Amino acid sequence: MKKIILIPAYEPDDKLPTLVKGINRKEFTIVVVDDGSGSNYKDIFDETSKYVDKVISYPQNQGKGYALKTGIKYIKDEYKENYIIVTMDSDGQHTIEDATKLCNYIEKHPDELVTGKRPIQENTPLRSRIGNTITRFVYHMSTGIKLYDTQTGLRAFSDKLTDFHLEVKGNRFEYEMNILLFAPKLGIKIHEIEIQTIYIDKNSGSHFNALKDSYRIYKEIFKFSISSLISFVIDYFLYTILVLTTNNITISNIIARVISATCNYNINRKIVFKSIKKVPITLIQYAILAITILIVNTILLNAFVNLLYINEFIAKILTEIILFFFSWFVQKKLIFASRW
Repeated sequence: MKKIILIPAYEPDDKLPTLVKGINRKEFTIVVVDDGSGSNYKDIFDETSKYVDKVISYPQNQGKGYALKTGIKYIKDEYKENYIIVTMDSDGQHTIEDATKLCNYIEKHPDELVTGKRPIQENTPLRSRIGNTITRFVYHMSTGIKLYDTQTGLRAFSDKLTDFHLEVKGNRFEYEMNILLFAPKLGIKIHEIEIQTIYIDKNSGSHFNALKDSYRIYKEIFKFSISSLISFVIDYFLYTILVLTTNNITISNIIARVISATCNYNINRKIVFKSIKKVPITLIQYAILAITILIVNTILLNAFVNLLYINEFIAKILTEIILFFFSWFVQKKLIFASRW
């Protein structure tokens, strides 16, 4: 199979031409995408072009996801089939030896996606440690699959997964996370291979914006959290009023849950997951989920209050926290699930 290295680059430094110069072009074809770096970086790309097979440029920065899809589309049109694409970052943090390891795996498993797995070491920047830990947790909650390194840019796949990569949404850093999120939905296995952990100048060359790009990556669970918070406020307010009025925690909890669940369904369907599934289908599924959660919620609430003697208002908060992630997972994977 033809081995093709795809490198997206935005405002690169001299590490890019050094990187491609060291790649054996008899073994690898090299495609570089200039993601709208501008005229100030023309000399670097001119130097880079001496050692690669193709440099694709466009005038305006569009994001890493857009650059990757541009390169993948070019490779698909140019080489048709029977190839392996290895994506590498432009800052020299990936080695050709590791890229070769990933290619060798895909030659034997062309239906899978393989990613680099960087073990955490003493030189790993704190930002990278925290970011990968949070993303690993969110990814596991969203898919039920455990991946150690969800942020690596070193990945490989065969021509069999080209169309999948082109169809997945996202033009910036969220694109790579979306690949990992949606691959399991199509039964695409993700395999990790340990690679070297290289951070240059504490990863200062990264264009990852901690605030903006983290929001893009986590925005779905952020919106779900806000939706759940709104529903919780409604639920807790009604529960408090009813408990003080009726002195019956079971009846109060049921009435409050029914009203807040109705609000939660509408917010999640229209805003959080933007589901296009028919309302009756999602409404029935959500009703089953809501009834299940209500039953579990009531059992837990009563257990906290009557068996553990926890204050009924604190018990309500604990119960909601416990059931939050269960509700997220079911709604994401089943009720409001979309193809991508």
